[in-house]
Amino acid sequence: MKTVFIAGPCVIESMELLETVAKELVSINRTAGTDIIFKASFDKANRTSIHSFRGPGLDRGLQMLSDIKEKYGLRITTDIHESYQAAPVGEVCDVIQIPAFLCRQTDLLAAAARTGKIVNIKKAQFLSGRDMRYAVEKAKDSGAKEIWLTERGNSFGYNNLVVDFRNIPDMKEIVPTVIMDCTHSVQRPGAGNAKTVGDRKFVPCMALAAKAFGATGYFFEVHPDPDKGLSDAANMLELDKLEGLVKQLIS
Repeated sequence: MKTVFIAGPCVIESMELLETVAKELVSINRTAGTDIIFKASFDKANRTSIHSFRGPGLDRGLQMLSDIKEKYGLRITTDIHESYQAAPVGEVCDVIQIPAFLCRQTDLLAAAARTGKIVNIKKAQFLSGRDMRYAVEKAKDSGAKEIWLTERGNSFGYNNLVVDFRNIPDMKEIVPTVIMDCTHSVQRPGAGNAKTVGDRKFVPCMALAAKAFGATGYFFEVHPDPDKGLSDAANMLELDKLEGLVKQLIS
């Protein structure tokens, strides 16, 4: 099974940013023989503060992602937060991502499954890996042909996450493709004065530990200048560090 890689900025900030990242992903795919899936959110509906930047919205965001797909030949994924978003997202994206906090929402899973696209379900911070069999069951029974699961850490008291890497082999007993979200797992939710903070220096460690536990894919939020990012700034990996880490993971 070929290793799955997903990478892109947390949120769609501008077309210029999307193109900068897309060009780098194309370059890595060419030199490393990978098929990195481009990811960016059209709407960050789960920001800590109501005043935080959310993105361009469904219509404009999907048009921008479609333009990236057509121009650069990259596969595309994005996340949905409402059932009605599944059908239009399925017309553009190759993979539909279900956010961790929403992974038990039956109608959302069913709507994603009905598109016929790959459904990538992120494990909730309040669930074990084994608990994800029920989310998978909902998607399968709704017609999903291929389902991925993504590990992203568990709540550990207030404002902290911890990764129990045993969740990876546990989830591989449910589906063959289990992805490690290497950037969201270094978050400290709500710990930064009305925003989520974290520490990106641990991102490579998360990836390498996940590899040791048998992960079949890796998800990185990346940005050419993460500290200027409009969402998840503290957790995104520097874009120029992605290629070296990808090559390390496939070696």
